[in-house]
Amino acid sequence: MLRKFVFRVLVLASVFAAPAAYAQSETQSGGGPVGIWLTQAGDAKVNITECDSGICGVIVWLRQPIDPATGKPAIDDKNLNHTLDQRPMIGLPLFSGMSQSGPNTWSGPIYNPDDGRNYASHISVGGPNTLKVEGCVGPLCRDETWTRSQ
Repeated sequence: MLRKFVFRVLVLASVFAAPAAYAQSETQSGGGPVGIWLTQAGDAKVNITECDSGICGVIVWLRQPIDPATGKPAIDDKNLNHTLDQRPMIGLPLFSGMSQSGPNTWSGPIYNPDDGRNYASHISVGGPNTLKVEGCVGPLCRDETWTRSQ
């Protein structure tokens, strides 16, 4: 009788623990957004981590880290805020505090260093190795697919 009780307790404990363990592993392992991602153009890698209020993404690699015009490391020279336009591109935050808005989906502002503007954005995990990144201005949206970097 005691064995049946212990067995039932263990089964119930594993059933209730599984969703929490899955949710944690989904963000921290191959199933979630945490990790290093190669942009669709293949010109940058973005490290996505968990942060205080969701997920954050920072540029960690550039195909062309040196600006050919200056011979110096690439900077955020298209930033519309001139107090920020000298920041190095490597280490540049693209988003911070993007909050989970649904299963495998996060929403919040994203910075586009190609034009120096912030956009409403949605990021969704398409599989263990694909991430859909969408930026919107009003009803018009543009998306691209990033791939997990090894």
